[in-house]
Amino acid sequence: MKFSTKRGSPEKRATPCIAVGVYAGRKLSAAAKTLDRASRGNLSEVLRRGDMEGRLGATLLLYRIPGVAAERVLLVGLGTEADLREREYRDAVRAAVKAAQDTGAATATLCFTEIRVGRRDAAWKARQVALVAAECAYRFDYMKSNKSEPRPLANVELLTTARDAGAAARGLSQGQAMGAGVSLAKDLGNLPANVCTPGYLAEQARKIAREWKLGVDVLERKDMEKLGMGSLLSVAQGSRQPPKLIVLKYAGGPKKAKPVVLVGKGITFDTGGISLKPGAEMDEMKFDMCGAASVLGALSACAQMKLKLNVVGIIPATENMPGGAATKPGDIVTSLSGQTIEVLNTDAEGRLILCDALTFGERFEPAAVVDIATLTGACVIALGHVASGLYSNKEALARELLAAGDEAYDRVWHMPLWDDYQEQLKSNFADMANIGGRPAGSITAACFLSRFAKKFDWAHLDIAGTAWKSGKDKGATGRPVALLTSFLMKRAGKT
Repeated sequence: MKFSTKRGSPEKRATPCIAVGVYAGRKLSAAAKTLDRASRGNLSEVLRRGDMEGRLGATLLLYRIPGVAAERVLLVGLGTEADLREREYRDAVRAAVKAAQDTGAATATLCFTEIRVGRRDAAWKARQVALVAAECAYRFDYMKSNKSEPRPLANVELLTTARDAGAAARGLSQGQAMGAGVSLAKDLGNLPANVCTPGYLAEQARKIAREWKLGVDVLERKDMEKLGMGSLLSVAQGSRQPPKLIVLKYAGGPKKAKPVVLVGKGITFDTGGISLKPGAEMDEMKFDMCGAASVLGALSACAQMKLKLNVVGIIPATENMPGGAATKPGDIVTSLSGQTIEVLNTDAEGRLILCDALTFGERFEPAAVVDIATLTGACVIALGHVASGLYSNKEALARELLAAGDEAYDRVWHMPLWDDYQEQLKSNFADMANIGGRPAGSITAACFLSRFAKKFDWAHLDIAGTAWKSGKDKGATGRPVALLTSFLMKRAGKT
């Protein structure tokens, strides 16, 4: 799908479909009023008949309106004007794009930058148009013998004023890059685990590096053994798939500028190991590498936008499988940091690979480190499927990520990381246990990781409840690519 901005009066725009808003109470938006005047009250007459009330997300398609150059006029319900915020704006955009897709039109022109959304500017509104449109256009049918018929809607235009044209064009370009990163993360998450192996993730990293001229290193098992990554390697023991430690480097800033390091959990399939998971819905454990996918998506978007900062992506990738060589509950392993860990539950494996990756990240002397992981079911219980969990050892970094989540409408909630919870990780036989019991499971997992992040500003995003959907809409969401990209944009001075 291609995006562009256009200037001019809506009634003169010769387009297959033009979308304008209607507020609750049958109140026309500014662009709709212009079309109404040009058509000598045609739209007002339609509203008087009761065909459109302005309910949020409702649509009504009109053909060949007199005095209007567009072939079709799409009326889109915006809901109550005073209540229109970020969610409502995105819902209206989604309704407009989906309705336009169903018309058979190749191009849709949206008059949506004029809609007031709190204090959001034209760039924000344009970014959201691109992100939502990319979401509507997304299909995953690579593994099907009968592919979906391509949707005819190939172009989305944003009609804007001369004053907003520059900001809208910039926002569309940024949103398109973010949308491509989200789609990449979705593709990787949706692939089955017999295709998306640790080796496949490494090849995708190399492909991204070639496309955007990034640096890439892939450490093999022998390299990790030499370094002393006993914690990461303990998770890989039961699998026939060789583990990988993938390092992707984007150098858009000054050579000596400290990089932001993103660490993504890359468990390409999680059986739970010897602490075997229940069989029901175990197929969804292919999504346990969505943290890794989000790092690749964010770096791809970052490179596409040519952000002026340095970013390093680190992805520890392995399967977690049972077997004769697999780590057993009660085993003690030595991490790269030298700290010893009693593995009381092999299904708490994400923290075991992340801790070594965090220690490995010290060598880059990072400005900040953010790890992203589908880490705990406890986070799903705490926050559901709306917000990701945020933990940090630096209040300023937490505030940055909270603001980035709000900016991208990919929201997080700041959770406590108090030392009181560290008590639950005590072990009689090692420096720490890898679990702290059922109470506050997401918090104690973050506390575990914090023990390996004392030398830098660090934040942890638990995306277990937001990385994918179950049921009839089963599939990866691509979160939190938009949040990470917004965070990097802010650091690069682009928002």
